[in-house]
Amino acid sequence: MKALAYQGPKHVEVVTKPDPRIEHPGDAIVRVTRAAICGSDLHLYHGLVPDTRVGHTFGHEVTGVVQEVGRAVTTLRPGDRVVVPFNISCGSCFFCERGLTASCDRTNPNSQIVGGVYGYSHLTGGYDGGQAEYLRVPFADAGPFKIPDDMDDDSVLFLSDILPTGYQAAEMGEIKANEIVAVFGCGPVGLFAAKSAWLMGAGRVIAIDSVDYRLQFARRFARVETVDYTQVDDVVAHLREMTDGRGPDVCIDAVGLEASGSLMHKALGVTMLQAGAANVLQWAIGAVRKAGNVSIIGVYGPPWNLVPIGVAMNKGLTLRGAQCSVRRYMPHLLEHIRAGRIDAKAVISHRLPLDDAAKGYHMFANKQDDCLKCVLLPNGGAA
Repeated sequence: MKALAYQGPKHVEVVTKPDPRIEHPGDAIVRVTRAAICGSDLHLYHGLVPDTRVGHTFGHEVTGVVQEVGRAVTTLRPGDRVVVPFNISCGSCFFCERGLTASCDRTNPNSQIVGGVYGYSHLTGGYDGGQAEYLRVPFADAGPFKIPDDMDDDSVLFLSDILPTGYQAAEMGEIKANEIVAVFGCGPVGLFAAKSAWLMGAGRVIAIDSVDYRLQFARRFARVETVDYTQVDDVVAHLREMTDGRGPDVCIDAVGLEASGSLMHKALGVTMLQAGAANVLQWAIGAVRKAGNVSIIGVYGPPWNLVPIGVAMNKGLTLRGAQCSVRRYMPHLLEHIRAGRIDAKAVISHRLPLDDAAKGYHMFANKQDDCLKCVLLPNGGAA
């Protein structure tokens, strides 16, 4: 089959790999119809996540058609259309029974931190991802979500990750009626966090970014006030001025380790980060009001970043962060899509054949051609 393969920082190419096969009775093989490039894939692409191995296939936002199932699979059959959560979860361990599928105990033997993830580094289990013509899906009864006949693949693709991730970000902020929410980052996760903040009763939503086309799209799509952080002297002070001097009630970090100034991962290997360099997590902790909530959904990995934990403690903040436990949100968010409250596919700016994956990564990473979200179409994208 054709599949994207990582060749080193900023270098991916499409190669021929063996077709995946049923390895365990609970596996399924899915013929991929959509495979999006996620912002967290860029962390891998840029070489910022440890143990990302040459030859690995990325991709954790996938729809497809079930091609084959193992003898133990009872909920799927060949021909079913499915959207696959980025978490690989067993469905029966301590955490899965509580809906915390991101923390599954059985799918990532390499870590006590997070469960298995498709197409990420070997720190998350080493599973090949879906930017390929076919994907092996372990624990197939626990993960894939059947796509209803009245829904097209584009509409539900982002149930795999970024829509539930944005929704969980807002949920972790414990937003109360009429509160002010600041969302750092106008990428797709930040956009869905902003939309979700409105659904949870926010009175104002402010989005912070520096890319003009992303800010423009955020104003149209999520009806937010926007701040271009390159055009203000002090982001924290500016947000306080916008909120009567107190600060937002909730701040959401929807950026993560590639925020300006937060590349401690690269800095430790190349050069030391300058003391006091601004990054999103510092801004969020500094800007949020005393006794406010900071929700961290942007991806961070080892080692640490320069987190002002003393400020958080003395301000009495609640900090919550998590990989999203996608599966528990899928039915609820499907209804929001069906009712028209969230037009998930509106964030798709580019559709490319799998053969053009390298072009898609380069364009997305460099914010060319107003690229907001790029979707690859293995197998011609046909369901």
